[in-house]
Amino acid sequence: MSQPQVRRGPSRPDPEPHVPHGPRPARLVRWLGGFGAAAAGYAVFQSVFGLLPDNLGGQSARYAVALVGGLGTAVAVWLSAALLRARSEHNSATGGGQLPVPGGTGPDGPGPLPDLFSAAYRALAENICVVDDPVRGRLTGWPHSLGESGPGRPTSVGTAYGLHIMLDLGMPEGRVGAGDLVDTLWRLRLPDGGWSARSQGSEARPEVTAHVLGALARAGASRERLAEEVAICEARFTTELDRTGRELTHVVTTVLRGLLRAAPDSAALPLLRDHLVEGAVTDPRRRHLRCWGYRLAPPHGPPSPLHTAQAVVALDRVARVLGGESGNARAAREDGVRWLLACPDAPHDTCLDLSNLREEVRRPRTDDPTRHEVLNVRHFTASWIVRALLTPGARALAREDGVEEEWRELLNGAASAVLAGQTDGVWTWMRDDSSELRRPMWMTYQGLSALRSHAVWMYQPSTRQPNG
Repeated sequence: MSQPQVRRGPSRPDPEPHVPHGPRPARLVRWLGGFGAAAAGYAVFQSVFGLLPDNLGGQSARYAVALVGGLGTAVAVWLSAALLRARSEHNSATGGGQLPVPGGTGPDGPGPLPDLFSAAYRALAENICVVDDPVRGRLTGWPHSLGESGPGRPTSVGTAYGLHIMLDLGMPEGRVGAGDLVDTLWRLRLPDGGWSARSQGSEARPEVTAHVLGALARAGASRERLAEEVAICEARFTTELDRTGRELTHVVTTVLRGLLRAAPDSAALPLLRDHLVEGAVTDPRRRHLRCWGYRLAPPHGPPSPLHTAQAVVALDRVARVLGGESGNARAAREDGVRWLLACPDAPHDTCLDLSNLREEVRRPRTDDPTRHEVLNVRHFTASWIVRALLTPGARALAREDGVEEEWRELLNGAASAVLAGQTDGVWTWMRDDSSELRRPMWMTYQGLSALRSHAVWMYQPSTRQPNG
C-alpha cells in the first residue's frame, strides 16, 4: 500500500536549512554579551593593539589608543546588554512583546486586529456562493478557496471552515446567516451518511465528517441528529475499514477535535487519545523528549513540529473534556510541549520549526483497491504552534519548569509569523508547482483563530480610572 508523504509547501519561501539568517543587532549584542563586557573589551584591545603600526608615537601611544578602543567597546556592550535585559523584563511584566501594528497605530490606539477581522468578514461576505442545485436545493457557502476560477460552488470543507470563521467573528450583521450555512452542510451530506472533501468523491471520510460535525455542533445543531452521524463516523474509523487514517497523526487529531465538539461523551475519545499517545516517538536531538511524526505507526517519519503541535492541542482538549488524564498521556503531552520549547533555531518568527508542510493522504479505493484516492493536505504550521503553546497545559508547564521567557519568545515569534502571512485579513498559499497564489478557507480560519487566541492571552484591562 502506498504510504502518505509529507513535504514542505510554504505559503512564503522557507528559510534555507543550512543558510544562516542575516546579521541582527540584538543577536550580535547577545553573542558578545555571552563573553562578558570585559572580555569583549579585552578582545578589541588586543585586536587594535596588534593592528596599529609600530611607529605610532611609541609603545605608550599604541597602548593608549588600544585601551581607549577596548574600554569603549566594553562600555557599549554593557549598556546594550543592559538595555536588552530591561526590555525583556518589561515584556515579561506586561505579558509579552507586541505584534507589529500595521499603519503606524500609536500605543494608545487600537491594535491591528479590529481592522483585520473586519477585512476578513468583508472578504468572506463578498465571496459567498449561492447555488440552486437541482438535487440538493439551495446551497450557500464557500468553495475550498476564495476567488477560485470558474463558477463557485460551496463545498463541505470550505463551508464548514467559513461557518467556524463567522462564529469566531460574531457575525456583526446579516449578510451571512448561520442558518443558511448549517442547512447547506446538511444538504451536502452524502447519501450513506458523512461528508467528504471535493477530491475524495462520494465516499465519506472520518476527518472531513468530524470537521463538519464540529462546525455544526458549534452552530447549535440538534444533538439527536448529530448523534446519528457521530455513530456512523465512529463505526467507519477503525483499523479494519480505514487503516491509513488510523495511522496518520493529522487524521486522528482532526477526528478527536471534531468529536470533542459534537459528542463530548463519546466512548471513542479515550481510545483515540491512547492511540495518539502510543504513536509518539522520542527525539535524541532534543533531550530524548517524546514528540510526533506524521505517522502513528512505523515508519513514523521525522519528528515534526506541526504534528507535535496538533497532538498537544488534541490531548489538552481531551484532558479538559474528560476531566483528567492518565499519567502516560500527561507525560506525553508535556514532553510534546517541552519538545516545541526546545527549538534550537532563531529568530523564532522565521525558524525552521515554522515551515509549512504538504501531506498526501493515499487511501485504496473501495471500488478498485489497485487504485488510490489522493488527498493533498496543507498545514499552516505557525498557527498550530501558537495554538499548542496557548493551551492551558502548556502555559502551566512553562510556569512549573521556569521557562516562561522561552515560552513567550517562541509564542510571540509564531504569532508574528502568522500575522505576516495575511493581506487584508486573508491568508494565501503558493502552489507547489507554480507561482499561483491560493486563498484557502482553512488557512484563513487557522490564522484568525491563532491571532484571536493570542490577543485574548495578551489582553490586560486598563488600570486607569475614568475622569470625573
